Amino acid sequence: MKEKRRYIQTCLIALLGVILCNCIEEIEPESVQVQTQDFENVLVVEASITNEIKQQQVLLSRASSFENDTVPPFERNAEVSIVDSEATTYSFFESEPGTYVSSNPFSAEEGKTYRLEINTVNGESYTSDEMSIVGTSEITNLYAERITNDLGVEGMSIFIDNDDSTSASKYYKYEYEETYKIIAENWNQYDFKLTNYDPCALPTITYDLEIVPREVQNRVCYNTVASNSIIQASSENLVSDKLIRFPIRFIGRDDYILTHRYSILVKQYVQSAEAYSYYDRLGKFSESGNIFSQIQPGLLNSNVHQIGNSEATTLGYFEVTSVTEKRLFFNYEDFFAGEDLPTNPYNCDSFHSAPLEHVSYCYSGPSDPNPCPLSIIESIHAGIINYDGENGSNIGTCPGPYLITPSECGDCTTLGSNIEPEFWVD
Repeated sequence: MKEKRRYIQTCLIALLGVILCNCIEEIEPESVQVQTQDFENVLVVEASITNEIKQQQVLLSRASSFENDTVPPFERNAEVSIVDSEATTYSFFESEPGTYVSSNPFSAEEGKTYRLEINTVNGESYTSDEMSIVGTSEITNLYAERITNDLGVEGMSIFIDNDDSTSASKYYKYEYEETYKIIAENWNQYDFKLTNYDPCALPTITYDLEIVPREVQNRVCYNTVASNSIIQASSENLVSDKLIRFPIRFIGRDDYILTHRYSILVKQYVQSAEAYSYYDRLGKFSESGNIFSQIQPGLLNSNVHQIGNSEATTLGYFEVTSVTEKRLFFNYEDFFAGEDLPTNPYNCDSFHSAPLEHVSYCYSGPSDPNPCPLSIIESIHAGIINYDGENGSNIGTCPGPYLITPSECGDCTTLGSNIEPEFWVD
């Protein structure tokens, strides 16, 4: 879930940026004020290894000015490894900027400790605290219910139940990936084919336009989106060491992703008390718009430290965790039988037309204001429309020979992939 993990990195960068801009309170009388610290080049680490046999991943970036950068500068060409308590070293390589994956698949094992080691190209060395799996817990049930939430919005709520037979697991973090089916409402077995287009030809534009059978399947697609917030739960103060009806996701009934078939994969990570506290604070910081004015850096203590420089600041966390997952499918009609489907946000219900051609881009003579929409030829070239039929009824304020539809309505690949996921079940 790279998107999710990059979101957490962005939260850290955003937090640091606001600290740089707003924080002026001293931590202790003998401490240096926050605004005098050099945060501009702080290493940001996000690493979580699990008990899944896979290529594990470490994300590295550098903090920078919050006003000037929205994407964290990636830490390139670092040496990254993880060492376990039996002195086994797992080497990582940089698969893409700032992303390091293990050279070979491996899994974290209970009873072992693990330590992250990083050597950067500028000669800095970092190491983490020794971390280990604190427990395991199963998701016993993943289910959806039609509810009205506290804001009065009706929709679908996704819940989980879990169970910890060992009573060792009390803190949890959740991530999800949701996948939904897309059906192009105005799909047509024919489409435009534009070739030899010269928009600057004189005296008029030149092109070849054909109406041809579709060459690819683009009526039914699927789109997958990862969660982008920190979701946590604790059973510490519950009577039993289990969660019942813990809400993972709420989707309003008017959300278009529910229109056809919907699936969600939920992953549950068992956290230590320290990791839970770290991500809980990070989540609260990222959700609040006015809390930063009195933030002190000690509120987000990293477990990754620069060797030989105890005063250096590092952001991020190295976590070793067990993970379990469960998947759920449902259709809109399973819960809203006979009721109206969510409204398509792309205006697919209306018929559209436009002039076929446009004035040459290189025409320099006098011209009148053009009240008509973008020509069909320009729209085809831009990839924003599809063929919807012949315009025999001259529909439109500036009718052309063809009916057209936005690509979101005529070609599902503008919104997702036409490859059915391996896990998909209709």
